[in-house]
Amino acid sequence: MDNNTDPYRITDIAALERIYGAPSGAAVAKELDYLHPHYQLLIAKSPFAVLATAGPGGLDTSPRGDAPGFVVVENEKTLLLPDRKGNNRIDSLRNIVADCRVALLFMIPGIGETLRVNGRAAITTAPAVLERFRMEGALPRSVIVISVETVFFQCSRALWRSKLWDPATQIERASLPSLGTMVEDISGAKIKAAEYDRDLYPRLKSTLY
Repeated sequence: MDNNTDPYRITDIAALERIYGAPSGAAVAKELDYLHPHYQLLIAKSPFAVLATAGPGGLDTSPRGDAPGFVVVENEKTLLLPDRKGNNRIDSLRNIVADCRVALLFMIPGIGETLRVNGRAAITTAPAVLERFRMEGALPRSVIVISVETVFFQCSRALWRSKLWDPATQIERASLPSLGTMVEDISGAKIKAAEYDRDLYPRLKSTLY
């Protein structure tokens, strides 16, 4: 479908609101500009979050995960997110330097509700802050400090529909191409599948922190 020729394309907010109506009740009341104790508990129980950022080069969403509570509630207006070892693309960090707006989506295994946090971020390498996140003897290279602007929980419809936590819906890894196969094909065989697959998981295990 060509967006430029679609006669049903929605191009203004008024048209959207005619279709969806206005939110009311809990959909509005649950949104706060601080981390209520209930929301702090959800963050403390979450081992996984998705970080969304924007910058001159475009948008980015980055998975973040560690033991539950890896994102620290510093106070009701501030979150601390350590930046652990990764692929060194630092797409999220590049974006934050250029545009401090960020969004986080927290997920808890087995729980249908998610938590959405929007705010503004800065990156610090303050030694005392890095030290708070030492893990297995290693420090994060930086910590993202997020000033909370809006926070609310999202109902469980999406996770119910997707059956995300249902073991019966899990897909066998062997049903998909290996990561090495993908990289070899995408790179035009500059990177070899056999070598990539052989080294991948030992490298991941040895460089978690």
